[in-house]
Amino acid sequence: MNMITLHDASRTEATFLSNIFIDEYMPEANGEFVKVYIYLLRILGNAPVSFSLEQMADQLLCTEGDILRALKYWSKAGLIALEENEDHQLSGISIIPPKPLSHKEMPKEQGEEKPSVPQAPDKNKSLTPARIQELKQNEEIIQLLYIAEQYLGKTLSPTEIQKLLFFYDELHFSADLIEYLIEYCVSHSHKSIRYIEKVALAWSEEKITTVQMAKEASSRYNKEYFTILKALGISGRNPVDTEIAIMDTWIKEYGFSMDIIQEACSRTVLQTGQSSFQYADKILTGWKNKNVKSKNDIAVLDAEHKKRRLDRAPKRQNTSAPNRFNNFQQRDYDFDEYEKRLLNK
Repeated sequence: MNMITLHDASRTEATFLSNIFIDEYMPEANGEFVKVYIYLLRILGNAPVSFSLEQMADQLLCTEGDILRALKYWSKAGLIALEENEDHQLSGISIIPPKPLSHKEMPKEQGEEKPSVPQAPDKNKSLTPARIQELKQNEEIIQLLYIAEQYLGKTLSPTEIQKLLFFYDELHFSADLIEYLIEYCVSHSHKSIRYIEKVALAWSEEKITTVQMAKEASSRYNKEYFTILKALGISGRNPVDTEIAIMDTWIKEYGFSMDIIQEACSRTVLQTGQSSFQYADKILTGWKNKNVKSKNDIAVLDAEHKKRRLDRAPKRQNTSAPNRFNNFQQRDYDFDEYEKRLLNK
């Protein structure tokens, strides 16, 4: 297990969160990334302290891949510095005080070969103030915003209103589809407009335009979730949010087919004897990095791995090891001559 050391010169009994971070960095960042950053600040009070990505993932109920993506994100944002050892493994993290973002942008969320999707609305380009005002006079929109407030249990902020109008005007979602979108997210215990937007962009990429299509897509994913649970030997319960997030990464971000995911799950159970999502995620992340597209690609990797093991194995000697039966000086006897001598005595 690779251990990571976090360094800091100061110590404090409280977790200090900068207002600059809250005002300028946090709004645009993924919620999981924010969670990782705050956790780093929390354990900073005991710095220098060593921990592993696996321990951190268990503590935050996410995957090691999520932790790495968050660390790379905050590194690009300039809030942390990452150190690597000679084997190019993460060995240290340094916290950097946040600076105002007046002349730089937040980094994009990291993901390997993510498909192109419609972008979130730009405050200055996507929806002009005039267009926003026009839409807010639309009776259908008025009703939609009211329903959204009932589902979310609060008064919508200007940013949340703009996001919903973006779904309507730019993604061309009907008011009914947006209402179902909010209902779907809230039913899965997600009221964040960022999460709702993420689902909306995914639906847009899948060319979902009606409530029925959205329901069918949800049903399809639910079926895949239970197929994966079964492959891990889990039955009799629904997947939890953290498991759904991991499976969504395998299915949507990595683009793996179910036979590849099931193969990883089978290997997980055989290797660990447990239904470990984290172990399966390690396998699938490794396959993603090696550009696996089919089970034939997996077979090729297995063959290469076996060959490397054989090449590293010590060569066996063909000669027999000496023992007390053959470890003596051999002698040559002329038995015919010896017999003659005995007879002539």
